[in-house]
Amino acid sequence: MVVALPVHSLSGTDGGDSLQYPVDVAARYSNVMSFRVAGKLLERKVRLGDTVHRGEVVARLDPIDAEKQAAVARAALDAAEHRLVFARQQLDRDKAQFAQNLIAANQFEQTEDAYIAALAGRDQSADQSVVARNTLQYNSLAADHDGVITSENADTGQVVTAGQAVYGLAWAGDVDVNLDAAASDLGKITSGQRADVTFPALPGRHFAARVREVAPAADPQSRTYRVKLTLAQSGPEVRLGMTGDATLSPPSQSTVAGGVPMFRIPATAIFHRGKEPAVWVIRADSTLELRPVTVRSYAERSVIVSGGLSNDESVVLAGVHTVYAGLHVTAVKPLFADEVSDEIATPGAMNAGPVPINARPGTVNAGPVAGSVIPQ
Repeated sequence: MVVALPVHSLSGTDGGDSLQYPVDVAARYSNVMSFRVAGKLLERKVRLGDTVHRGEVVARLDPIDAEKQAAVARAALDAAEHRLVFARQQLDRDKAQFAQNLIAANQFEQTEDAYIAALAGRDQSADQSVVARNTLQYNSLAADHDGVITSENADTGQVVTAGQAVYGLAWAGDVDVNLDAAASDLGKITSGQRADVTFPALPGRHFAARVREVAPAADPQSRTYRVKLTLAQSGPEVRLGMTGDATLSPPSQSTVAGGVPMFRIPATAIFHRGKEPAVWVIRADSTLELRPVTVRSYAERSVIVSGGLSNDESVVLAGVHTVYAGLHVTAVKPLFADEVSDEIATPGAMNAGPVPINARPGTVNAGPVAGSVIPQ
């Protein structure tokens, strides 16, 4: 007889303990708002925390120089268009005269060249006029997206350079809940993993979330990995900068092990064949088979294994070093079978180490001691 129980997969999870980390709320997308040209900051229209809409002007530079440049560009364009009109008229006259052999061929070629040069000059002036108009528009800073102003980086009257930060803008819409995970926990966090988020500012509220992104590299200062969660339903009450706690559920089976079932068994069931872990499985003919397994993680009194096992197969729980392959045995449940089953099903349950097996009916104190094996 051997102490054994059937095993069951852990309902699609790897059976690992949940992870809990502090979190903070941040906009999924944000950007620095800056002018595309240099100039003196003449006006700021919004302040920290204000809501802005796409296309709304939030700041202006002194536009005098840009207006003058635009006026010069318009005048140059007008002159180029007049030259082009004259060159076209001259070309039409010379073409008619050349057809009647009234002018020399080289004179007609010069007229054609003048027209082409006038046409190119007009196009150049038109492009310069567009650039001048754009430069004038760039003196007004407009929001590219709906959002909230999160920082002010320049003061009225300050001379700013092109690209210098003036405002920080957090885009409206989806928000992320960010946490910084330790390297030791990184293997337990995967994209799509479920989480439960709570905020002290919203007592009694729980928000479902999923892991959206796990940073591929550690932060150079903290050496932690940024993990971004997406709330299923955030609502307006979840505000940017709000802090809370996130509890990450154990990763799903399909995510962690590519669909391989996971099993929680007592640590005493593990037998090491050399350096490889294995368990003793009772086959249909009541003989023992040493089955290699993969240990996913170790708990205080149990281990999570994958590979090599199937649902409802009986695994020897104790005395694994006193049996051998092919031994004909009879499985006997442990004395506290229910508690051992809890240990196999859930983390943190009772110790499932060597336990005494039941005495045979009709005997008193005749059962073998814990972990013993009686060959058939």
